[in-house]
Amino acid sequence: MKRNTMVGCVLMAGVMLLYLIAVMRQNAYVAAEDDSVTTKQLYFVKSFKCINNTCVVSKLPSMEKENSGVDGSVDVCRLTCGRYGSLWPKPTVNTTIRHSVIEFGLDNVKFDTSKMADQLSKEYMSEASQVFILSLKKLCVPNCVSNANTPIISISTSNPFEYIKLTTDESYSLKINTEGDSILINIEAKTVYGARNGLETVRQLVATYGSIVSGKKLVMAGDVQITDRPIYAYRGFMLDTARHYFPISTIKRHIDAMAHSKLNVFHWHATDSHSFPLDLPSAPLMSKYGAYSPNEKYSFNEIKDLLRYALVRGVRIIIEIDSPAHAGNGWQWGKEFGFGDMAVCVDREPWKNYCVQPPCGQLNPINTNTYKWLGKIYKDLINVLPKGEAFHMGGDEVALNCWNTTTEITDWMKNNNRSLDEEGYLNLWSQFHANSLSEYDKEAGDDKSDIIVWSSGLTEPKVIERYLDKRRYTVEVWEGSNSPEELVKLGYKVIIALQSVYYLDHGFWFSTNYHTWEEMYNNKMPNVDDPNLLLGAETCMWSEYVDDNAIDSKVWPRAAALAERLWSNPITNSVSAENRFIQHRERLITLGLKADTVTPEWCYIHEGECILE
Repeated sequence: MKRNTMVGCVLMAGVMLLYLIAVMRQNAYVAAEDDSVTTKQLYFVKSFKCINNTCVVSKLPSMEKENSGVDGSVDVCRLTCGRYGSLWPKPTVNTTIRHSVIEFGLDNVKFDTSKMADQLSKEYMSEASQVFILSLKKLCVPNCVSNANTPIISISTSNPFEYIKLTTDESYSLKINTEGDSILINIEAKTVYGARNGLETVRQLVATYGSIVSGKKLVMAGDVQITDRPIYAYRGFMLDTARHYFPISTIKRHIDAMAHSKLNVFHWHATDSHSFPLDLPSAPLMSKYGAYSPNEKYSFNEIKDLLRYALVRGVRIIIEIDSPAHAGNGWQWGKEFGFGDMAVCVDREPWKNYCVQPPCGQLNPINTNTYKWLGKIYKDLINVLPKGEAFHMGGDEVALNCWNTTTEITDWMKNNNRSLDEEGYLNLWSQFHANSLSEYDKEAGDDKSDIIVWSSGLTEPKVIERYLDKRRYTVEVWEGSNSPEELVKLGYKVIIALQSVYYLDHGFWFSTNYHTWEEMYNNKMPNVDDPNLLLGAETCMWSEYVDDNAIDSKVWPRAAALAERLWSNPITNSVSAENRFIQHRERLITLGLKADTVTPEWCYIHEGECILE
């Protein structure tokens, strides 16, 4: 009897224990569920609304970590908020962007080029359209949700295809409206380059919203009318690939950024005393002796491919072979092969006595073989450049003391009754340019190409007319008393690249100051007697103190600041442009550029609250 009672008690205790475990588990589940609900209720997500031309942020409670609605995207808000939305550079003639956006499917985008001027124009726009689609795909990483709405991009041009040049008409008009599930986009332009600019503006009128959970969705401003043209024809960026070698892929990435900023001239400072990386068929010894290594060369095919790559993106490439100074490595083989010293002072020490920076090297102006081999270099490059394209011959920082301490040159000067004073060497310097130009014209088969030189002792307004023909030479002004106003007054074409404003390497080495994007934007172009002679300007990335690891952030987005100055020449300053500039930086990031930041993230979200008047 006691045993049965004991068994019963054990069974009862077991039942009670199971019950307690079940209750505890249920309570734990409910508690966890309650905690989950509480946690979800604590999510606060950003929402953006355009108020008084400003995207104002607020926080909303949400059951999800992200606001997947259209109001959750600052990019979408900025498409239509403010007169110019997030366009960079801002249009110049007429801009109407109304507050409406429409979703569309990336796979549905269609192009109508039936109204383009000729077959070459259609082929060009076919390639430019592929670039456009590729840029949209970068917005859709990992993917975008499909949508039935179909953008139909109709493009018309009136002029037959030509290579881009200073006189090219880059204007366009753009109209976007919707009819049912069709988004009608009409671009009209004189040339394919104007049409490409219009297509770039369309790209800047597109953004995404959504979340990882709900998927990304593409939207476009749905009611737009723009008429636009650039103020300056030369809108440039210069990259030095001689102090440091940069892979072709890096150069292409920067050309992409230029195209998306409507910069149109890539000035390629290809050679210097440090290295000669161009592998040219007529002068292979130049890169053999001058490249840093066999893997740090630009092959002839790569050069040709780069020219085409840039052209499709509306960018000219102007190549610079620096001379007579800044020339050493690559030229030192002359004597060994029976051509004499084509360069003098190569690697001479102490370098401060013979050049402005190590290693020294300067072309020999009295050796006829110097011009013979310059001619071979010119020939190869002329063969891949568009006919009549401008060419940059360098021409800065000639160290007269290099020539004046080279016995071969001083003996020649004496034997030819040349004075050994500054004027005598300026005459020798100008004769070098005349001989080089003669070789260039012989290889080009004409005498009409624009030749660009850096400002120097030869281009001082008081002496330039004695040395350089204004019908041929364009002066790129970078320092000193070479006043753009005075040079224009004398009838010379001018490009501005002031080191005190536009040198992107400054601030990273001694005795230089960093130039902010605001400085570049606010630096107004000078008023000159003949505006047609002031071609434009460019930022310059000299590469003594930058390599492929940091090039993006040192160039971008600062180089884009000059893009708006040259396209729009605004009467306002950087304060009114800052929100659009910050958004353009985000656009460059999306496109794959590691562009530097210009504001704290809080300021990016809280538009206008960090701007200092």
